[in-house]
Amino acid sequence: MSFRKEKKYRLTNSEQKLLKSSLINKGMTRLYPKRQVNSCYLDTLDLALFFDSDEGVLPRRKLRYRWYDDSKEAKKELKVTSIEGRYKIISTKKINLDISSVKKISHFDREYGFLYPVILISYDREYYIYKNLRITFDTNITYKDLRGSFGHQFLDPETVMEIKTSYQQSDDFIESIINYPTVRFSKYSRGILMMEKML
Repeated sequence: MSFRKEKKYRLTNSEQKLLKSSLINKGMTRLYPKRQVNSCYLDTLDLALFFDSDEGVLPRRKLRYRWYDDSKEAKKELKVTSIEGRYKIISTKKINLDISSVKKISHFDREYGFLYPVILISYDREYYIYKNLRITFDTNITYKDLRGSFGHQFLDPETVMEIKTSYQQSDDFIESIINYPTVRFSKYSRGILMMEKML
């Protein structure tokens, strides 16, 4: 497994546009085409994974199924945060999944027990590269409650920029490029808090 460094920046829509334009003028280039990301997060009925994440428990993990645009080929992803760093395990097996069938999946975890679909998070993602930093911009972030039959949906008023780089990359180098404070921005946690009207 390879550990990576992740830094997140919470931005308004106007801040995101200005920062992206500034970085493009300095030489930032597009890495991949823009696409819609869809992530279905699983949790216990009492949201044990959410509370571990919200309280900063180490080690902790999140389980999700992810697919892109209108594709029905989803992959299971396990995100692990440990004392040593963060890493992601992506299953090579693909399953047919879309917004209409996502509520039917379940998973048994040896530590947490049965996990069920809790929230569907969709957003537009743009991919860039600048000075060996992989930079993504996420906009139009929506959260759909998969519990019960009502399916309430919420639009996040903010956007997020994320930098992913090697664990060896110095923070000083990143801060010399991005003059914004880093924040903790978990889409899963924000979505749950919105659904519970705690944000």
